[in-house]
Amino acid sequence: MTELAGKVALVTGGGQGVGQGVALALASEGVAVTITGRTLAKVEETARLITERGGKALPLEGNVKDAADLASMVDQTVATFGGLDILVNNAQEVPLGKLADVTDEAFLAGFESGPLATHRLMKLARPHMAARGGGTIFNFCSSAGIRWDMTGYGAYAAVKQAIRSLTRAAAAEWGAEGIRALTIAPHAESPGLKWWLENNPEEARAFFKTIPLGRIGKLEEDIGRAIVALCRQDLGYLTGATIPLDGGQANFD
Repeated sequence: MTELAGKVALVTGGGQGVGQGVALALASEGVAVTITGRTLAKVEETARLITERGGKALPLEGNVKDAADLASMVDQTVATFGGLDILVNNAQEVPLGKLADVTDEAFLAGFESGPLATHRLMKLARPHMAARGGGTIFNFCSSAGIRWDMTGYGAYAAVKQAIRSLTRAAAAEWGAEGIRALTIAPHAESPGLKWWLENNPEEARAFFKTIPLGRIGKLEEDIGRAIVALCRQDLGYLTGATIPLDGGQANFD
């Protein structure tokens, strides 16, 4: 038995990439995991991988831009597993491009799937976490928010930086209830990052030179296992912080 055995987690965007890596890592510690995503087949595959390893998983189809879907995710998680201890706000649509080229629709989709969905899910999770004596919330940002040259990343950075503010507020307002909130800024072998590397080869070469460890993080081993560590009591005094899991590239000071 591990320290996290019997805990319950909800991971959005768990059908692939970082979300899948986090879900697998948590499940390996005995955490029952709800995996949500827009494509049912993808979250079912993550659930299959978890159950194949002997873990517990609930795959749910849902869109984080839909408030009713978010409420259903939390309700079904609690009904199935009896509570909620860990929330991983991973799913996010990304509004990339120069400011003149980013449409209102793309920016709004980034906002609705990012800070608005994060805010909604945190509020939905809070009473269930408080009822169990506390919990841990993980929100995701990006080093794009602190780039010196923001060209092409302004809209994306704006929605991600808003998420950092929500994390700080949740840590301050809910700490007395035993709820911790952390922002994670990862570089990982996700489909989105792989696409960017393949489609921006020149920028990608320069990008790798800025990573002291010289590589992109592995989904389960580097990002997922770090989330596991952050859930344990050894790091139970840490809250409100932005934690870069990026091989030493970004400076969030």
